[in-house]
Amino acid sequence: MELRVIEKTDTELRIEIAGEDHTFMNVLKGVLLETDGVAAATYDMNPEQSGGQTEPVLTVKSESDDPLDLLADAAEAITDRTGALRDAVQAA
Repeated sequence: MELRVIEKTDTELRIEIAGEDHTFMNVLKGVLLETDGVAAATYDMNPEQSGGQTEPVLTVKSESDDPLDLLADAAEAITDRTGALRDAVQAA
């Protein structure tokens, strides 16, 4: 997975996530919105409305925490959830 930071401040992050589609981006956005400290999370994939951008761009706004740390927390939560699902399927 290729990541490119477009813009980062103390409370906002815009990052391009190459090669992903709505499936992954919706999961990531959903988990971010459940993460303590996240004020807003959204992504854009529409090249016509984005000046020709073709890769998804994720925007994370925090209440006060470093948004990159919050993104790492969300990624860890996704890993935990998929591991729990894998374990449940194997046990079935």
